[in-house]
Amino acid sequence: MRNSPFTSWLFLIWENFIRITEFSGYSLVLIFQSVCFLPKVIEKRSEVVKQMYAAGAKSFLVVSIVAFFTGMILSLQTGLEMKKFGLENLIGQLVVTTLTREMSSFTTAVVLIASVGSSIAAELSTMKVSEEIDALEMLLINPVKFLVMPRVVALAVMFPVVSVYFTIMGTIGGGVVSYSQLSVEWDIYWKSCLLGLKLKAVYVGLLKSFLFGTMVAAIACANGLKAENGVAGVGQATRNSVIASFVMVLITGYYITAIFYGVK
Repeated sequence: MRNSPFTSWLFLIWENFIRITEFSGYSLVLIFQSVCFLPKVIEKRSEVVKQMYAAGAKSFLVVSIVAFFTGMILSLQTGLEMKKFGLENLIGQLVVTTLTREMSSFTTAVVLIASVGSSIAAELSTMKVSEEIDALEMLLINPVKFLVMPRVVALAVMFPVVSVYFTIMGTIGGGVVSYSQLSVEWDIYWKSCLLGLKLKAVYVGLLKSFLFGTMVAAIACANGLKAENGVAGVGQATRNSVIASFVMVLITGYYITAIFYGVK
């Protein structure tokens, strides 16, 4: 008896649910094992610094451009509406609040997922399909200690750092538009920015960035270590890493915002 389309559809959903659950568990195990290997971070400091350089210095130009124009767009779009009500002097407060609470951590994650996260997935998946990972295990070298832990540590540290830089550049971009397009003096804009810089928004934004960095590194490494089917598997692992990272950043970002700013 042939399976009905409805039964096949249910089976596909169940199969994907099991696969996603298994992958999520594997990623969490990688994070836990990386935490267990933290005492060895000094031993692997050269690899940690290398990954921090990739997430920081190598992403400097694109982060600067994205941050600057993000601040300009925020300032222009909100400023034009606020000017109708004579509230253009509060543009700086709105820009800084938006950047520190949400935009900096989220946009930083998007940029670094595309550049660093995909690179990690491609690198580890290439090692996996070429049996380099198996060779490490045969030499009694733990792949998590050797490959995963340095990347998790590096991204967990660099995401908040890059996020802070993003906020600074975005604020400057907003100031340029406020001064040139909305006739808001620099001193008024910066005073408004200081009013919008709340301690709670800062630590919530940094918490998001830290969690985003940890998740992106774990997801990229998990996809790399699970790669198979040769060269095609490398592309698939990279694609899956980027998609899964985007989805998890959105979900995690929402729940953190709901926890700290939701209706009481």
